[in-house]
Amino acid sequence: MRSSYQQVPGRVARPLDGGLGVALVDGVPLFREGLSALVMRTPGLTWLGATDTPQGAVQFAERYHPNVVLIDSGLDTRSHLSNMLSAANPSLTTLVLVREAHRTTQYVATAIASGVHGVILRSAEPPQVVDAIRAVRADRRYVDPALAQTVAAPRGRLARVPDATQPLSRREFQVLQLIADGLENQAIAKILYVSVETVRTHVKSILRKLSARDRTHAVAVGFRSGVLLAPTPQRQPGQPSAPPRTGT
Repeated sequence: MRSSYQQVPGRVARPLDGGLGVALVDGVPLFREGLSALVMRTPGLTWLGATDTPQGAVQFAERYHPNVVLIDSGLDTRSHLSNMLSAANPSLTTLVLVREAHRTTQYVATAIASGVHGVILRSAEPPQVVDAIRAVRADRRYVDPALAQTVAAPRGRLARVPDATQPLSRREFQVLQLIADGLENQAIAKILYVSVETVRTHVKSILRKLSARDRTHAVAVGFRSGVLLAPTPQRQPGQPSAPPRTGT
């Protein structure tokens, strides 16, 4: 399963002009283009790039060290990605773009309780998105006014996700991803430059955290719980789109 990211030419991880380095995790190309244009024309903000997968986000953050990462709630339904990014870089702040489907007390409250720094509707107006980026960086806390009532709901309504799993560490996530790619411990050890015994230790921890019987079950639980996401098929340049289906 491959991860991809797009970096704007000429940009660096730590802007020399002192601007906030902004990155995005979103699967919609038009949204990525729109946010990049918004950030690049806003003084004090520097666009670092975008990725369309959680796996790419981990790699991107390790390499470019963004100050603020905006994350589509559809790619982080359990806040696992937000937790991993923050654990790897405590100074990084995360701002989740909440889809209408996730505009619920359970999702928003759980996201904030799990350590997400800010939440904003994905349909918010551009000026509000800019304000949210600055606010979440300055205060490490931002709640879209349109979501404030949701967050302030009575505690009795804040139901826990019944099958929620313990967040995996950044390295455990990488190991699980490689297991999902069909690699054995020895191959994983070579890729991550660690010993086979270290990989075994990570695997044991993954099985415990996901309450999985074995490696195959762990991968299944990973996809079901949202820790892992199936890749979106990419159409090659020049490849025609599949013809629309017709009724019979």
